[in-house]
Amino acid sequence: MSTAHAAAGAAVVPPLFQGLFDDAAVFPPGNLPVAEAVPAHLAHRAAPYADAVGPLLCGAGRLGELAAAANAVPGSADGTAADGTAADGTGPRLRVGLVLPGGSSELGPALTAAAPFVVAGVELATRDAGEAVAALDLLLPPDVPAAVELPRELLRGDGLEEVLDVLVDSPYRAKFRTGGVVAGAFPDEAELAGFLTGCAQRGLPYKCTAGLHHAVRHTDPATGFEHHGFLNVLLAAAETDPKAAAEILAERSGAVLAEAVRSLTDRQVTVIRNSFTAFGTCSIAEPLDDLAALGLLSPDLTSQEDR
Repeated sequence: MSTAHAAAGAAVVPPLFQGLFDDAAVFPPGNLPVAEAVPAHLAHRAAPYADAVGPLLCGAGRLGELAAAANAVPGSADGTAADGTAADGTGPRLRVGLVLPGGSSELGPALTAAAPFVVAGVELATRDAGEAVAALDLLLPPDVPAAVELPRELLRGDGLEEVLDVLVDSPYRAKFRTGGVVAGAFPDEAELAGFLTGCAQRGLPYKCTAGLHHAVRHTDPATGFEHHGFLNVLLAAAETDPKAAAEILAERSGAVLAEAVRSLTDRQVTVIRNSFTAFGTCSIAEPLDDLAALGLLSPDLTSQEDR
Protein backbone atom coordinates (compact mmCIF):
# COMPACT_ATOMS: atom_id res chain seq x y z
CA MET A 1 0.00 0.00 0.00
CA SER A 2 1.24 3.45 -0.79
CA THR A 3 2.38 5.57 2.15
CA ALA A 4 0.34 8.38 0.63
CA HIS A 5 -2.57 7.11 2.66
CA ALA A 6 -2.08 5.20 5.91
CA ALA A 7 -4.62 2.59 6.94
CA ALA A 8 -7.49 4.08 8.92
CA GLY A 9 -6.46 2.25 12.08
CA ALA A 10 -2.83 3.33 11.97
CA ALA A 11 -2.40 6.48 14.05
CA VAL A 12 0.33 8.04 11.96
CA VAL A 13 0.42 11.15 9.83
CA PRO A 14 0.84 10.05 6.19
CA PRO A 15 3.90 11.51 4.40
CA LEU A 16 1.67 13.57 2.10
CA PHE A 17 0.63 15.70 5.08
CA GLN A 18 3.77 15.72 7.22
CA GLY A 19 4.90 19.27 8.04
CA LEU A 20 2.27 20.66 5.68
CA PHE A 21 0.47 23.00 8.10
CA ASP A 22 2.50 25.99 9.27
CA ASP A 23 0.87 27.55 12.33
CA ALA A 24 -0.32 31.04 11.34
CA ALA A 25 -2.65 31.46 14.31
CA VAL A 26 -1.64 35.06 14.98
CA PHE A 27 -2.45 36.21 11.44
CA PRO A 28 -5.86 37.17 9.99
CA PRO A 29 -8.52 35.97 10.01
CA GLY A 30 -7.66 34.00 13.17
CA ASN A 31 -5.80 36.82 14.95
CA LEU A 32 -5.10 34.76 18.05
CA PRO A 33 -3.25 36.81 20.68
CA VAL A 34 0.42 35.85 20.82
CA ALA A 35 0.11 35.00 24.52
CA GLU A 36 -2.49 32.36 23.58
CA ALA A 37 -0.85 31.23 20.35
CA VAL A 38 2.39 30.09 22.01
CA PRO A 39 0.89 27.55 24.46
CA ALA A 40 -1.56 26.45 21.74
CA HIS A 41 1.34 25.82 19.37
CA LEU A 42 3.27 23.88 21.99
CA ALA A 43 0.17 21.76 22.54
CA HIS A 44 0.03 21.06 18.79
CA ARG A 45 3.70 20.08 18.84
CA ALA A 46 3.04 17.62 21.68
CA ALA A 47 -0.14 16.15 20.15
CA PRO A 48 -0.42 12.85 18.24
CA TYR A 49 -0.73 14.82 14.99
CA ALA A 50 2.46 16.83 15.66
CA ASP A 51 4.15 15.48 12.52
CA ALA A 52 1.64 17.46 10.43
CA VAL A 53 2.49 20.80 12.10
CA GLY A 54 5.20 23.15 10.94
CA PRO A 55 6.70 26.12 12.79
CA LEU A 56 4.82 28.95 14.46
CA LEU A 57 4.76 31.88 12.03
CA CYS A 58 5.39 35.35 13.42
CA GLY A 59 5.73 38.79 11.86
CA ALA A 60 8.90 40.76 12.41
CA GLY A 61 7.12 43.36 14.51
CA ARG A 62 5.80 40.86 17.04
CA LEU A 63 8.96 38.99 18.00
CA GLY A 64 9.17 40.86 21.30
CA GLU A 65 5.66 39.72 22.17
CA LEU A 66 6.59 36.21 21.12
CA ALA A 67 9.65 36.14 23.38
CA ALA A 68 7.59 37.34 26.35
CA ALA A 69 4.89 34.75 25.68
CA ALA A 70 7.46 31.95 25.33
CA ASN A 71 9.15 32.96 28.56
CA ALA A 72 5.80 32.73 30.33
CA VAL A 73 5.43 29.04 29.42
CA PRO A 74 7.24 26.88 31.97
CA GLY A 75 9.38 24.00 30.82
CA SER A 76 8.88 20.52 32.19
CA ALA A 77 10.80 19.24 35.18
CA ASP A 78 13.69 18.02 33.03
CA GLY A 79 14.13 21.42 31.38
CA THR A 80 12.37 20.72 28.11
CA ALA A 81 9.25 22.27 26.67
CA ALA A 82 5.96 20.50 26.14
CA ASP A 83 6.96 19.55 22.58
CA GLY A 84 10.30 18.11 23.67
CA THR A 85 12.46 20.99 22.42
CA ALA A 86 15.18 22.35 24.65
CA ALA A 87 14.39 25.22 26.99
CA ASP A 88 16.75 28.19 27.11
CA GLY A 89 16.49 28.65 30.86
CA THR A 90 13.52 31.02 30.75
CA GLY A 91 11.18 29.41 28.25
CA PRO A 92 10.84 26.92 25.43
CA ARG A 93 12.93 27.19 22.29
CA LEU A 94 10.14 27.61 19.79
CA ARG A 95 10.57 26.74 16.12
CA VAL A 96 9.57 29.98 14.44
CA GLY A 97 9.02 31.01 10.85
CA LEU A 98 9.80 34.70 10.35
CA VAL A 99 7.30 36.53 8.14
CA LEU A 100 8.78 39.76 6.82
CA PRO A 101 6.14 41.82 4.99
CA GLY A 102 8.39 44.89 4.99
CA GLY A 103 10.98 43.38 2.70
CA SER A 104 14.74 42.96 2.94
CA SER A 105 15.24 45.84 5.37
CA GLU A 106 13.55 43.73 8.05
CA LEU A 107 15.77 40.69 7.58
CA GLY A 108 18.81 41.62 9.67
CA PRO A 109 16.89 43.06 12.65
CA ALA A 110 14.44 40.15 12.61
CA LEU A 111 17.20 37.54 12.68
CA THR A 112 18.74 39.35 15.65
CA ALA A 113 15.39 39.60 17.47
CA ALA A 114 14.74 35.91 16.78
CA ALA A 115 17.87 34.80 18.66
CA PRO A 116 15.81 33.20 21.48
CA PHE A 117 14.12 30.89 18.96
CA VAL A 118 15.01 28.21 16.48
CA VAL A 119 14.49 29.96 13.16
CA ALA A 120 12.85 27.32 10.97
CA GLY A 121 12.43 29.58 7.96
CA VAL A 122 12.08 33.08 6.58
CA GLU A 123 9.30 34.38 4.34
CA LEU A 124 10.31 37.60 2.65
CA ALA A 125 7.85 39.81 0.77
CA THR A 126 9.37 42.02 -1.90
CA ARG A 127 8.79 43.79 -5.19
CA ASP A 128 12.23 42.83 -6.50
CA ALA A 129 13.13 39.14 -6.51
CA GLY A 130 16.76 39.78 -7.38
CA GLU A 131 17.20 42.24 -4.51
CA ALA A 132 15.58 39.77 -2.10
CA VAL A 133 17.85 36.95 -3.22
CA ALA A 134 20.91 39.16 -2.73
CA ALA A 135 19.82 40.12 0.80
CA LEU A 136 19.12 36.51 1.75
CA ASP A 137 22.47 35.40 0.34
CA LEU A 138 24.19 38.04 2.45
CA LEU A 139 22.38 37.67 5.79
CA LEU A 140 20.60 34.33 6.05
CA PRO A 141 22.39 31.49 7.88
CA PRO A 142 23.03 28.66 5.41
CA ASP A 143 20.89 26.14 7.29
CA VAL A 144 17.75 28.34 7.31
CA PRO A 145 15.35 27.94 4.36
CA ALA A 146 13.59 30.95 2.88
CA ALA A 147 10.68 31.75 0.59
CA VAL A 148 10.26 34.88 -1.53
CA GLU A 149 6.82 36.39 -2.14
CA LEU A 150 6.00 39.01 -4.74
CA PRO A 151 2.66 40.80 -5.11
CA ARG A 152 0.33 38.90 -7.41
CA GLU A 153 0.00 41.83 -9.77
CA LEU A 154 3.70 41.46 -10.58
CA LEU A 155 3.26 37.76 -11.39
CA ARG A 156 0.94 38.21 -14.34
CA GLY A 157 2.05 37.66 -17.91
CA ASP A 158 5.81 37.70 -18.40
CA GLY A 159 6.29 38.82 -14.79
CA LEU A 160 5.66 35.32 -13.47
CA GLU A 161 8.25 33.77 -15.79
CA GLU A 162 10.85 36.38 -14.87
CA VAL A 163 10.38 35.94 -11.12
CA LEU A 164 10.43 32.15 -11.26
CA ASP A 165 13.57 32.22 -13.39
CA VAL A 166 15.31 34.39 -10.77
CA LEU A 167 14.29 32.07 -7.93
CA VAL A 168 15.11 28.82 -9.69
CA ASP A 169 18.75 29.92 -9.83
CA SER A 170 18.73 30.53 -6.06
CA PRO A 171 18.43 28.26 -3.00
CA TYR A 172 15.05 29.80 -2.11
CA ARG A 173 11.44 28.80 -2.57
CA ALA A 174 8.66 30.84 -4.07
CA LYS A 175 5.67 31.88 -1.98
CA PHE A 176 2.19 32.49 -3.34
CA ARG A 177 -0.80 34.09 -1.65
CA THR A 178 -3.95 32.00 -2.14
CA GLY A 179 -6.40 34.07 -0.11
CA GLY A 180 -7.03 36.84 2.36
CA VAL A 181 -9.78 38.92 3.92
CA VAL A 182 -11.19 40.34 0.67
CA ALA A 183 -12.50 38.55 -2.42
CA GLY A 184 -9.74 39.97 -4.63
CA ALA A 185 -7.09 38.22 -2.52
CA PHE A 186 -8.18 34.85 -3.92
CA PRO A 187 -6.67 33.92 -7.30
CA ASP A 188 -8.88 31.99 -9.69
CA GLU A 189 -8.04 28.49 -10.93
CA ALA A 190 -6.18 29.70 -14.02
CA GLU A 191 -3.97 32.13 -12.11
CA LEU A 192 -3.04 29.62 -9.43
CA ALA A 193 -2.52 26.90 -12.04
CA GLY A 194 -0.12 29.18 -13.89
CA PHE A 195 1.97 29.59 -10.76
CA LEU A 196 1.91 25.89 -9.83
CA THR A 197 2.83 24.66 -13.29
CA GLY A 198 5.46 27.35 -13.76
CA CYS A 199 7.14 26.07 -10.61
CA ALA A 200 6.68 22.42 -11.60
CA GLN A 201 8.26 23.02 -15.01
CA ARG A 202 11.34 24.46 -13.29
CA GLY A 203 11.51 22.10 -10.32
CA LEU A 204 11.07 25.15 -8.07
CA PRO A 205 9.60 24.43 -4.62
CA TYR A 206 7.06 26.79 -3.09
CA LYS A 207 4.76 27.40 -0.18
CA CYS A 208 1.32 28.98 -0.10
CA THR A 209 -0.38 31.19 2.41
CA ALA A 210 -3.92 32.17 3.37
CA GLY A 211 -7.27 30.80 2.32
CA LEU A 212 -6.42 27.09 2.42
CA HIS A 213 -7.94 26.07 5.76
CA HIS A 214 -10.12 23.40 4.17
CA ALA A 215 -9.26 20.37 2.11
CA VAL A 216 -11.68 20.89 -0.78
CA ARG A 217 -12.49 23.86 -3.01
CA HIS A 218 -15.64 25.58 -1.81
CA THR A 219 -17.61 28.80 -1.57
CA ASP A 220 -17.51 30.23 1.94
CA PRO A 221 -21.16 30.55 3.02
CA ALA A 222 -20.46 33.56 5.23
CA THR A 223 -18.41 35.67 2.81
CA GLY A 224 -19.16 34.23 -0.62
CA PHE A 225 -15.39 34.00 -1.26
CA GLU A 226 -14.14 31.17 -3.47
CA HIS A 227 -11.57 29.18 -1.48
CA HIS A 228 -9.08 26.77 -2.95
CA GLY A 229 -8.74 23.42 -1.20
CA PHE A 230 -5.34 22.27 -0.03
CA LEU A 231 -6.01 18.77 -1.40
CA ASN A 232 -6.71 20.34 -4.78
CA VAL A 233 -3.39 22.18 -4.60
CA LEU A 234 -1.50 19.06 -3.53
CA LEU A 235 -2.91 17.04 -6.42
CA ALA A 236 -2.26 19.86 -8.90
CA ALA A 237 1.32 20.30 -7.69
CA ALA A 238 2.74 17.58 -9.94
CA GLU A 239 1.09 18.94 -13.10
CA THR A 240 3.08 20.81 -15.74
CA ASP A 241 0.05 21.50 -17.95
CA PRO A 242 -1.91 24.60 -16.82
CA LYS A 243 -5.23 23.30 -18.16
CA ALA A 244 -4.92 19.99 -16.29
CA ALA A 245 -3.89 21.80 -13.09
CA ALA A 246 -6.83 24.21 -13.36
CA GLU A 247 -9.24 21.29 -13.71
CA ILE A 248 -7.91 19.73 -10.52
CA LEU A 249 -8.12 23.06 -8.70
CA ALA A 250 -11.78 23.39 -9.74
CA GLU A 251 -12.84 19.98 -8.37
CA ARG A 252 -15.40 20.34 -5.55
CA SER A 253 -15.99 16.69 -4.68
CA GLY A 254 -14.18 15.57 -1.54
CA ALA A 255 -14.79 11.95 -2.49
CA VAL A 256 -13.11 12.41 -5.87
CA LEU A 257 -10.11 14.15 -4.33
CA ALA A 258 -9.79 11.60 -1.52
CA GLU A 259 -9.79 8.73 -4.01
CA ALA A 260 -7.11 10.51 -6.05
CA VAL A 261 -4.99 10.86 -2.92
CA ARG A 262 -5.40 7.17 -2.10
CA SER A 263 -4.16 6.24 -5.56
CA LEU A 264 -0.92 8.23 -5.28
CA THR A 265 2.30 6.24 -5.36
CA ASP A 266 5.15 6.90 -2.99
CA ARG A 267 7.09 8.51 -5.83
CA GLN A 268 4.18 10.81 -6.64
CA VAL A 269 3.93 11.85 -3.00
CA THR A 270 7.64 12.69 -2.99
CA VAL A 271 7.32 14.75 -6.18
CA ILE A 272 4.28 16.62 -4.80
CA ARG A 273 5.84 17.47 -1.45
CA ASN A 274 9.17 18.45 -3.03
CA SER A 275 7.09 21.02 -4.91
CA PHE A 276 4.39 22.13 -2.45
CA THR A 277 6.29 22.23 0.82
CA ALA A 278 3.81 23.86 3.24
CA PHE A 279 1.11 26.45 3.71
CA GLY A 280 0.24 28.84 6.50
CA THR A 281 -3.10 28.28 8.21
CA CYS A 282 -4.53 30.17 11.16
CA SER A 283 -6.34 26.97 12.16
CA ILE A 284 -4.56 23.66 12.66
CA ALA A 285 -7.80 21.92 13.67
CA GLU A 286 -9.81 22.61 10.51
CA PRO A 287 -7.52 20.93 7.97
CA LEU A 288 -6.97 17.95 10.26
CA ASP A 289 -10.70 17.54 10.81
CA ASP A 290 -11.30 17.69 7.05
CA LEU A 291 -8.73 14.96 6.43
CA ALA A 292 -10.27 12.77 9.11
CA ALA A 293 -13.76 13.29 7.66
CA LEU A 294 -12.48 12.21 4.23
CA GLY A 295 -10.86 9.09 5.69
CA LEU A 296 -7.34 10.32 4.94
CA LEU A 297 -6.23 10.72 8.56
CA SER A 298 -6.95 8.50 11.53
CA PRO A 299 -9.59 10.00 13.87
CA ASP A 300 -7.30 8.87 16.71
CA LEU A 301 -4.93 11.68 15.74
CA THR A 302 -7.56 14.41 15.88
CA SER A 303 -9.55 13.62 19.03
CA GLN A 304 -10.64 16.76 20.84
CA GLU A 305 -8.89 15.75 24.04
CA ASP A 306 -5.59 16.21 22.20
CA ARG A 307 -6.44 19.69 20.88
